[in-house]
Amino acid sequence: MQTHAYVTIVTLVALLVYFWMGIRVGGARRVSGIAAPAMTGHPALDRAVRAHANTLEWLPIFLPSLWLCHLFWQPQDPTGVVVAAIGLVWIIGRVLYALGYAADPAKRAMGFYIQSLAAAVLLFGALGKAVMVLVAG
Repeated sequence: MQTHAYVTIVTLVALLVYFWMGIRVGGARRVSGIAAPAMTGHPALDRAVRAHANTLEWLPIFLPSLWLCHLFWQPQDPTGVVVAAIGLVWIIGRVLYALGYAADPAKRAMGFYIQSLAAAVLLFGALGKAVMVLVAG
């Protein structure tokens, strides 16, 4: 049984989504005619850069929380499918955030709330289980 396969796949898909967002920044540069190293100057570029940077800001919260939640809850969920599913919700939220932000900054909120909730479940799930393990001795 591959006990970490689902969480590994979710981790790699999250990184692919981040890579996709970087490619979108390049596309926005091409459309706007704004070359690197400039980071602003056209609304489409500004939104693509911000969505990409915001995802980078969330990855250090999401990835350790995903893996620690998986490792602490593994006895109850040996395949990691539940934790992986929560990770997929985070990814869906990030994609909705990026697409919403590209269309109109006011449309990014739903994606932000979805990914925030998923990250919070993973973070507090890991923290709660770690405290339970510590208290239990």
